[in-house]
Amino acid sequence: MGLGAPDDAAVYRLSDEQALIQTLDFFTPVVDTPYEYGAIAAANALSDVYAMGGEVLFALNIAAFPPDLPASILAEILRGGADIVRSAGAAIAGGHTIQDKEPKYGLAVTGLVHPERIFAKGGARAGDRLVLTKPLGTGAITTAVKREEAAQEHLDAAIASMMRLNRVASRAAQAAGVRGATDITGFGFIGHALEMAEAAGVRLRIRFLALPWLPGADEYARRFIFPGGAHNNHAFYNPHVEYRVPLADWEEMLLHDPQTSGGLLLAVPEARLDGFLADCARADQPAWAVGEVVEGAGIEVTA
Repeated sequence: MGLGAPDDAAVYRLSDEQALIQTLDFFTPVVDTPYEYGAIAAANALSDVYAMGGEVLFALNIAAFPPDLPASILAEILRGGADIVRSAGAAIAGGHTIQDKEPKYGLAVTGLVHPERIFAKGGARAGDRLVLTKPLGTGAITTAVKREEAAQEHLDAAIASMMRLNRVASRAAQAAGVRGATDITGFGFIGHALEMAEAAGVRLRIRFLALPWLPGADEYARRFIFPGGAHNNHAFYNPHVEYRVPLADWEEMLLHDPQTSGGLLLAVPEARLDGFLADCARADQPAWAVGEVVEGAGIEVTA
C-alpha cells in the first residue's frame, strides 16, 4: 500500500504473518506548553499506525528549533514525545534535528500489522455502522487559544483528547473485524469521511446530532472562530456533501474544522457493533455511533 492507493500510512508485506507500517508527521506548536506540544505531536504521528490496524514498534524524532530556543524548552518537547511513545509500548530510537525560525516537532513511526488484518480507507462496506472515537472541535478551540479567547477548561479538555492514543480503539476494532478506517486530522471530519467513501465506492450517511464535540467547540464556532484550514476544507469538500437537515453556517463549518490528533472513524460491521461498543466501554474508550455506510457516493448529512 503506497501512492497507488493512498492511505494513512505505507504498508510493506514482509511475510504471510507480518507487514511493516511506515508513516511520519510533524507540525508547528498547537499549544503554548512545551511538554503538551511534544506529547500531542507524538500521539498524532502514532495515530496513523493505529488507523491501519497496527502496533507501534519504534519511532524517530523529527525536529526543527530556533537556535535561541532555551534548551529546557527543547527538552520538555522531546520528553513529551518520549512519554507518549513509551505509553504505546514502543521507544524513541533516534532522530534528526535542524535549525529553523519556528519550532517543528513530530515522529517517523514504524509499526507492524498482520497482512490480512490491515485497516484501509477503502474497507467500508454498505451496511457497516460508522463509529467515531474522539470528540471534534480541536481546530476551533486552539484557534481561540491563539486569539486569547479560550477558557482554560476548554483548552484542558482539548489537550487531554489530543494526547490520548488511538491504540485502545484500534485494538477493539481489530477484535470486531473492522477493515475500513481512517483517523480524523487536518482535512476535518467531512474531508476524511469523503476519502473513505471515495476509496470504498460507497456513501457515508452522517447523523449530525450524534456527533460528539469538545467542550467549548460550539461556543467558538458560533463566534466563527476557525483556523484558515477550515475555510479551505469547506471550499474543497463541501460540494460533495448533501445536507438533508438545515444547518447554521457555523455548524456546517464545524464539520470541516481541521483536527489535531483526532479519533478514528471506523466502519464497524453491523452485527459486531454492540460488541465493539461494549469492549470500548470496558476499556474506558469513548466511542459514538455517528452514521452508517450505504450504497452510492459522497457524504449525506442528516439529523
